[in-house]
Amino acid sequence: LNPTKFDLPRLLDSIKDMLAFKAKSKGLEFNIISDLGIAEYIETDESKLRQVLINLLGNSIKFTEKGSITLRVKPLNNKISPNQILLGFEIEDTGSGISAEELELLFQPFIQTETGRKSQQGTGLGLSISQQFIQLMGGEIIVNSEVGKGTIFRFYIQANLAIFSDIRSEELTRRVINLAPNQPNYRILVVDDNWTNRQLVIKVLKPLGFQLKEAENGQEAVTIWENWQPDLIFMDMRMPIMNGYEATQRIKQHLQAGQSTVIIALTASALQQDQLVSLSAGCDDFIRKPFRVDLLFEKLSEHLGISFIYEENLEDLETSTLELNHLAELTPEVLESLPKPIVQELYQAGLKLNSRLVAEAIKKIPPSQESIGKLLTQLADDFRYDVIIDLTKAIAFLEN
Repeated sequence: LNPTKFDLPRLLDSIKDMLAFKAKSKGLEFNIISDLGIAEYIETDESKLRQVLINLLGNSIKFTEKGSITLRVKPLNNKISPNQILLGFEIEDTGSGISAEELELLFQPFIQTETGRKSQQGTGLGLSISQQFIQLMGGEIIVNSEVGKGTIFRFYIQANLAIFSDIRSEELTRRVINLAPNQPNYRILVVDDNWTNRQLVIKVLKPLGFQLKEAENGQEAVTIWENWQPDLIFMDMRMPIMNGYEATQRIKQHLQAGQSTVIIALTASALQQDQLVSLSAGCDDFIRKPFRVDLLFEKLSEHLGISFIYEENLEDLETSTLELNHLAELTPEVLESLPKPIVQELYQAGLKLNSRLVAEAIKKIPPSQESIGKLLTQLADDFRYDVIIDLTKAIAFLEN
């Protein structure tokens, strides 16, 4: 394990950003509902938790043709110690479901369900790796499914509690310095009965060149919407005269064909019920107050497709881009230049999902081919045993 202290809501937001378009392209609802309480900042292996969630949610999206995928996250009641909790996750979909016979074999390596075989996607490794990661993080995973109705994966992990000041500096957000070139001129309406709260949002967005207007209650918001047609509204939900719920319903009910206004609820409530009420009123998303500035940018990017320029180390950016380009060049033909016993050893290590054996095989690569070893190490570090197997399979079988 490689435990780090990190911001759990930020991780969940990044996963939603990554998978939302794929779900939307299939006409699926994709929701993440969290009731984190004390578990907003935690310590565990972030990369393994991210991989587990991407594997499970990715499978749900892949095998669901209509309906929805929902991820629910909350601490479980039984605390391990004052500073250690059990964190529960539930992924529910309305997909094709899994038969009772297949459920018994579901977490075995290279075992695919009938639906998986028909789709001809994947190797059957994702669930096995996910189970291993969950167990490494001190947890377990179970699954319930009904053919034709859908599947629910439930798992928990152990995590230490952290506080904001613990979060590593590299985990903190990169600073947005401008809009990327050639962006449309977006109109944004900020609605809140508290002037200070409105200014917090406006002062963040104004330097970037957005067209901005503000309203102090829902009635004003509806009037401005009718006359100005903003692209997005940040809507406080509890206001005098007309609250945000009613204003949202009125706006959504009067949208004409071709019109589109995104409404993001701003709410001080951490209660899951209040979040659901905001969504049922017609809000497209919600942000809990007090909010992180970077979350505003994430929501703008997610819902309007806005691109930003960030302050970052350009040298690091060039290096990571170079590595990705080289990784794309890693093919079975490239691996044919390696000694055959090493390729076969890599193949067997990949089949066993054993990182230690993969590392030992990589160490045997001659110094003259060190660059290949580095790329294979990158795959191993990302637990891409499926890619290692695909790259080495043909050569290993030739050796046999």
